[in-house]
Order: sequence, then C-alpha cells, then structure tokens
Amino acid sequence: MTYLTLSITLIFVLIPLFLSRTFKLGLEKDTLIATVRSIIQLLVIGYVLKFVFDSESFLYIFLMVVLMIVAATHNASRKGIAIKGITWKVAVTLIFVEILTQSILLGFGITPPETQYIISISGMVIGNSMVLSILFLNRFTSEVETHQDQIELILALGGTPKQAVHTRLIEAIKASMIPTIESQKTVGLVQLPGMMSGQIIAGADPVQAVQFQLLILFLLLTTAAVTSLSLGFLSYPTLFNQRMQLLKS
Repeated sequence: MTYLTLSITLIFVLIPLFLSRTFKLGLEKDTLIATVRSIIQLLVIGYVLKFVFDSESFLYIFLMVVLMIVAATHNASRKGIAIKGITWKVAVTLIFVEILTQSILLGFGITPPETQYIISISGMVIGNSMVLSILFLNRFTSEVETHQDQIELILALGGTPKQAVHTRLIEAIKASMIPTIESQKTVGLVQLPGMMSGQIIAGADPVQAVQFQLLILFLLLTTAAVTSLSLGFLSYPTLFNQRMQLLKS
C-alpha cells in the first residue's frame, strides 16, 4: 500500500464525520482527534519498530514493553479515580499479565524469543488487558455506587468488607470478561480476527494463520481472567477504611 492509496482510505473517516454532522451527534471533534492521533502514533511507532527490529536488542524490546505498560496504565487508571492507588494497581496487573503470558510462551517454546514475536504479542496482551481494566473499573465503581446501601447493611450486620462487596465484585469481573468470551464463540463465523486477516493478506498459508490466531485467542482468555481477577482483588480493600466502613466516593 502506498501513501496515495492510504490517503484515499480517509473516505472511511469522512463518512462518520458526515453522519455525525447530519444527525447532530456532536462527535466530529472526537473523530478528528482520534484520526489525527492514530495516524501520528502509528506512523511514529512504525518507524520505531523498524529500528527496534533491525537492532534486535533486548534492551529496546524491554523499553518498548515498558512504554506500552506506562501508556496503558495512564489510560486505564483514569477510569478508576475513585479507587485509592488505582494507578499502581493497574500497573501491577499489567506487569503481572505480561510476565505470566510471556513466561508461558517463551518457557514452553510456543513462540521464539525474537523481537517481532515478543513486541507484537505483548502489544496485543497489554492492549487487551487495558481495555478489560477499563471495563472492570467502570462496572465495579458503578456497582458499588448503585448498591451502596446494601453493602453498608451487610457491614452493619457484622459482615466483612470482602463479604459486603463480594457480589458486586463478581458481577464486575463477569461483565468485563463476557465480551472476550462471547466474541470467541462466533470467531470464524461472524468475523475473521485481525491477526489472521493480516497474515492472509500478507500471503501466509490460511491454516498457519489460523494456528497463530488460535494462540492469540487462548492467550486473550487468560488475559481477560487474570486482569479482571487481579485488579478486582487489588481494588476492593481500598474502598473501606480501617474500621471496615465504606468510604464515600
């Protein structure tokens, strides 16, 4: 694809801009900002990755993964500002998920310790973990606010903070995991995943592309479960003070 053909694809940006303007959705500014940011960020990261791939240095791989985690932490933590220390909780969760998944992939020889595999898969894992963190935090804070009276009643009757918030926590964890599980139920029937489609377009054997896509799908299932559970059990204790009273948001 040339830059000329790439510029023609901006038609797909003009269509939502036109519809937003026509139906007064008020999304023109956000759409333009998202488009400009995506162009700049992807072009910059493209050249950065080219440099990293050519250097084949594990120091650069480490720095790239750190950059991903920092950016993801910053974005996700803004959704849980009501939770004390949410930034380090999200960071710990992302780091744990990254170490766990890469340890399994490299330890069992599923993927080789090469730059393109480590960075590409890390990007998918960290990005997915970030989205799941946002989904969890949005749902969890909403659940706590909505059922505040019920939580305080359980505490008043002698229940522990864990008992008081258990149902709300489980609901938030399930809600954040459901999109990942449901999307995998129809994969290959309703949609062809991005990694598989990209490999096929690049000329790879479709069966080989399917094998790599299955790897990513299974990987994302672990990411969904570990992210939601880790962030959940790190977050709920800070909703209460030392007297086991629910803190007001």
